[in-house]
Order: sequence, then C-alpha cells, then structure tokens
Amino acid sequence: MNDEQRAKLIEMRNWMRSELSNSINFWLMNGMDKKHGGVYTCLDRTGKIYSTDKSVWMQGRCGWTFSYLCHLYGKNLEWVSAAQSAIDFLEDHCINHEAGDRLYFTVTEDGKPLRQRRYCFSEGFYCIANAEYYGLTHDPIYLERARKAYHMIYGLNWGGMEDPTGLGPKTIAETRTGRALGDSMIFLNIIGIMRRVDPENVEEYDKHSKEMCDNIVNYHYHPELGCTLESVDMDGNPELWYTAGRVVNPGHDIECSWFMMDEANYRGDAELHKTAEHIFRQAIEAGWDKEYGGLLYFIDAQGLPPEAYEHDMKLWWPHNEIMIAASKAFRDTGDDYYYDWLVKTVDYCKEHFADPRYGEWYGYLRRDGQPTMPSTKGSTFKGPFHVPRALCMTEQVLTELIGD
Repeated sequence: MNDEQRAKLIEMRNWMRSELSNSINFWLMNGMDKKHGGVYTCLDRTGKIYSTDKSVWMQGRCGWTFSYLCHLYGKNLEWVSAAQSAIDFLEDHCINHEAGDRLYFTVTEDGKPLRQRRYCFSEGFYCIANAEYYGLTHDPIYLERARKAYHMIYGLNWGGMEDPTGLGPKTIAETRTGRALGDSMIFLNIIGIMRRVDPENVEEYDKHSKEMCDNIVNYHYHPELGCTLESVDMDGNPELWYTAGRVVNPGHDIECSWFMMDEANYRGDAELHKTAEHIFRQAIEAGWDKEYGGLLYFIDAQGLPPEAYEHDMKLWWPHNEIMIAASKAFRDTGDDYYYDWLVKTVDYCKEHFADPRYGEWYGYLRRDGQPTMPSTKGSTFKGPFHVPRALCMTEQVLTELIGD
C-alpha cells in the first residue's frame, strides 16, 4: 500500500464512519416501534412509515445489527434496547407454534401473522439475532434459542426433516428438484456468528462450515461458465435450458465470496481463499454495468434475457457486499485489483445511494442510477442491516490496513 492509497483509505473510512452514524440514527429515530415493540422498515426517503406490516427477516436482522454494533464499539444503551425490542417482538409474535416453531415471513404491527414461507431465512435471522445478543448479555436463554433454530435450519435443508408448515417444495419434486446457493451461503454466515459466540460447540460448526463450502464449490461454482449459479440440480449440473437454471445474482456471489474468505482465514486454507477471490472476480466482471456503472441485480449465465423484471436495477445491498468483500480481499492479498474495485464502488455509492439530506441510503435505483420514484429507504427486505453491516465491517478492515 502506497501513501496515495493510504490517504484514500483514510478518506473513505471517515466517510463510512459518518454514514454509519447517519444510518443508525435514521433507524433509531424513525423505525423503532415504541408501542408494540420491534422495528418498522417500510420507510420513505424522509423516514415516514408507508406500511405498518412488519418483516420478520428485519426483526432478526435488526436484533443482530444493534447487538453487533455493541460487540464492535462497546455497549450503548440505545443499541441494546433496540436489539432487545426486536428480539422480544420475534419471540412474542413471530413464531408459528402450530407449525413446529417455524417463523412467519410477515406480521401486522401488533404481531398478528400474515404470511408463512417455505424458506428458512426467517429462522436464520432469528438465530443470528439471539446468538449475537447472547454474546452481548451471556444469558443462556438466547444461546438456547439460537441453537434450536440452527438445528432446525440444518434439519430442514440437509437433514431430511419434514417441513412442519406443510408448504412443500417450490416445484413439483417428481419433475424438478435441485440445490439453491442461498441455503448454503446464508448458513455459512450463520455458522461464523455461532462459532464466535459459542466456542464450546466449535467441532459441530467446523464440520458444518466445511460442508457448506463444499456445497458452494462443488455444486454451484462453475468456472467453465464464468459464474456461480443460483440453482443447479442435485448433482451440481447446470440446467441451462430454462431461465431459472441460468440465473446469476452477482451480489449473492460477492457476498458468498467474503463468507468464504472469512472461513478460509479461519482454517488457514489458501486454496479456499483463492476460490473465493475467483468467485468475486467472475461476479463483478460479469455484473458491473459498463454503461452506467453499478452492479446489475440479475444476469443470465449465457447472456440471454433474464426473467426477473428488476434484473437491470441497482440495489443497495450488492454494493454493500462489494465494499466488504473488496476490502477484505485487498487486506488479505495486497492486490490493487481489489483496492480499485473498493474505490470504484464507494464512489458509486456516494454519488447514487447515499442521501446527505435525510440520512440512510436509497434502496432501489433505476439502471441509470436515479432512485425509483417515489424513493424509499426501507421495505420488507431493506432495514437496519446491510448498510450498517457494510459500513462498520469495512471501516474496521480499513483501520487494520491504515494501522491506527
């Protein structure tokens, strides 16, 4: 790292610290429900609530975020209160006790169930919220909850457990079944959090993390196609004759790459790290919009028309993942390739996603980089998670690089 790069890293770190403060304050001021508990995430540009329905994913993510901020920067009573409010709301209102304690997907503001989904992501975010809060409080009830959810997720996805909701698979299994990248990817992230707060069960976590990395590398990673596929058959074979079989989500791949880098660093596995770097490189080279800048949401593995209408939009979270992955890869390798992508992405985010007037980032941009109208800061899928996670993680890595 030369003096010019160091100066740029200091400049970026200062901006990230300011943006992190703005993001946290935006959600604390506008999102926390002081009457029913939990967090509202459907907020417009100014922070006004435009829907009172609550995302269960976001309750878990909120609980994790504010607990993690305390882990990094020390206990802050407002952060602890926000985390506890989200976790308590989850426990009191978001568990479907009639369906094996699966969690709902959305509920009303006072916690009445609205929607159940077959996927295990509500359980995953419930798991990490309770795990991180356990790391903060050392109250064993939170670890007990996290461990129960952890085992449920593993059982449903890889342990042959029958789904107690009765929803069944997305497609008729006799016709088509396969593997989804998101399952292994998200569980790898869950494992990393569980292992950090619960070292007593490290052998189980190490075993499962190896399994998840093997799933990603052996089934979804296809360097001969220049991509990592979202969906493959059970043997990992690409199914390129229909649109879903060709879907590439560059943001997912880049997020997956830094989960794998963390795992590679934990194991001291240089080969796994190289694979993670290659996944990053393939995704960003294929997904970056060479005309308007920014990362496309979906692309087709063979350059054919993607099915998703929103495929050429620019969403906040893939750019957050680039920040984390590029900074970690630059730290680990010293390769200027990753420094350049970090700078390019931060510059794009400054210009298009950040909102100096009201704080927090726009969630959804058109292909040309302009916010959708009316613009929004939160939704069922966007809350206090990706932006603060990227800002705090990246500024921590930059501090390691800068050395003070």
